[in-house]
Amino acid sequence: MLEKIINLDNVGDDFGLMAGVSYMSINSRGWKSETRVPAWSVRGSEGLYMVNGPPHFTESTVFPRESGKNCKTCTFSKDGTLFAWGNGEKINVINVTNKGQLHSFDLPKTVCLEFSPKNTVLATWQPYTTSKDDTAGIPNLQLYDVKTGTCLKSFIQKKMQNWCPSWSEDETLCARNVNNEVHFFENNNFNTFASKLHLKKINDFVLSPGPQPYKVAVYVPGSKGAPSFVRLYQYPNFDGPHAALANKSFFKADKVTMLWNKKATAVLVIASTEVDKTGASYYGEQTLHYIATNGESAVVQLPKNGPIYDVVWNSSSTEFCAVYGFMPAKATVFNLKCDPVFDFGTGPRNAAYYSPHGHILVLAGFGNLRGQMEVWDVKNYKLISKPVASDSTYFAWCPDGEHILTATCAPRLRVNNGYKIWHYTGSVLHKYDVPSNAELWQVSWQPFLDGIFPEKAITYQAVPSDVPSEEPKVATAYRPPALRNKPVTNSKLHEEEPPQNMKPQPGNEKPLSKTALKNQRKHEAKKAAKQEARSDKSSDMAPTPAPQSAPRNTISQSTSGDPEIDKKIKNLKKKLKAIEQLKEQAATGKQLEKNQLEKIQKEKALLQELEDLELGI
Repeated sequence: MLEKIINLDNVGDDFGLMAGVSYMSINSRGWKSETRVPAWSVRGSEGLYMVNGPPHFTESTVFPRESGKNCKTCTFSKDGTLFAWGNGEKINVINVTNKGQLHSFDLPKTVCLEFSPKNTVLATWQPYTTSKDDTAGIPNLQLYDVKTGTCLKSFIQKKMQNWCPSWSEDETLCARNVNNEVHFFENNNFNTFASKLHLKKINDFVLSPGPQPYKVAVYVPGSKGAPSFVRLYQYPNFDGPHAALANKSFFKADKVTMLWNKKATAVLVIASTEVDKTGASYYGEQTLHYIATNGESAVVQLPKNGPIYDVVWNSSSTEFCAVYGFMPAKATVFNLKCDPVFDFGTGPRNAAYYSPHGHILVLAGFGNLRGQMEVWDVKNYKLISKPVASDSTYFAWCPDGEHILTATCAPRLRVNNGYKIWHYTGSVLHKYDVPSNAELWQVSWQPFLDGIFPEKAITYQAVPSDVPSEEPKVATAYRPPALRNKPVTNSKLHEEEPPQNMKPQPGNEKPLSKTALKNQRKHEAKKAAKQEARSDKSSDMAPTPAPQSAPRNTISQSTSGDPEIDKKIKNLKKKLKAIEQLKEQAATGKQLEKNQLEKIQKEKALLQELEDLELGI
């Protein structure tokens, strides 16, 4: 990125943090260019402070350290130029560009802060309380004008979940969920709503990113035998039976998570139940659904049973990654047709993180896993590095798309608190361990707007670092005393699946179209069904020869002389025939139920069992 040249003689030690200020360097063409470096904030029992980003890693003087243990919340604005925090007495707002304090609000109980996208409004939330004289409660959600410091509006917001209003990126539109209605305000005029969307028992909504036309996804839970559903609307067209852009209904859903892609063309819906009635999963049941604004919808078919741990869109909006299945979990990239593009195989993972530019993907196993990470080049689907961030409870990409922040924070873990700054090639560039008598509560990068940092070519060579490398401790498996003096076998509880490219390789036949593929599957299913029926008919009509005159090699393979084995073979053939019929229905576009899909997944095992029985005859 080429920018104006800045005189560094007048810039202090904190130019790495200040928005618009940058390091000068000479690129390959001899042009002077700039490199901006984000900082990050640290909040814990040692106080609140900021640290300049790589390559300096020094504490910033733009924000003087706020000592004490009373800081309950802090946040950057969307462009990183403003910073707000609460110290248990007041909410303060500063401009990190010129180090100037903008406002101070007397709100000691505030626990949540959020800036609107263009820094016009500061939203604050404190726990809801009622007074003896006021049965309606005290307004606990305040919206302040950042320029003047005046309170624009106060609302009652009882729940902390989804407390903050949702703005469009240009702040033309703002929305809140109020008593089964979504209220829409225009141009930050909160005295009267410009429009409303009313549906019985609206539980949640998500406003689309990007410019106009604005879209909104709403979720209504099912009741009394009626299914749950998610609908997409375009603002302000909410009325009429055909107002919805798309609709997707499903029965198994106690709650949903709705994820818009960056271009606002599609939504991924993770539908979850609290309890798995089959008892197979501690996490309940999850299904993944795709809904596009053009009306198309589909169930994303996940090849492995088990919970869905994470789903994330690529910034290109053309593909998404899902991490799913009983451990070791699978990770797969899907396109907008919900077809698998690349399968990363199985491994100890439960999270996925695309870089800001979408060219790198990190698959990680945090929480109750050991912190193993896989860093992938998703353009070439090559593994870049496999670092280990043990005991991590937090992960975040730096806005520059090159650095990663991992941290161990309380109250999730109260020991070994601290954070690390990594390069994506696996090198630890900076590390800080909190003293044993202190805790780390929150760390967060200073945000930057899209386009500030250009995408750089991926390198596979680990960058040099002054931080000594630490070999992760490898926990050995428990061995009973009777086996400790014997050779170790290579047996595993689970067979690991290697990564595989799901795209057609160059030089192979051209992939069939969706319609041709359906017709081919339908034809193959019909052909197999006819052959099966013909085989069954011929075996039933064939006369049984006398045992003494029948040569061994002419005995029918479906007759073993053992009634139990014959019965098992017959039942297996019936099940396989039913599976072929289900595959034929799926090929014609019919949506199958979960139990039908599970039957299809058992086909390989049934074929193997049939082969074993027939070989034993």
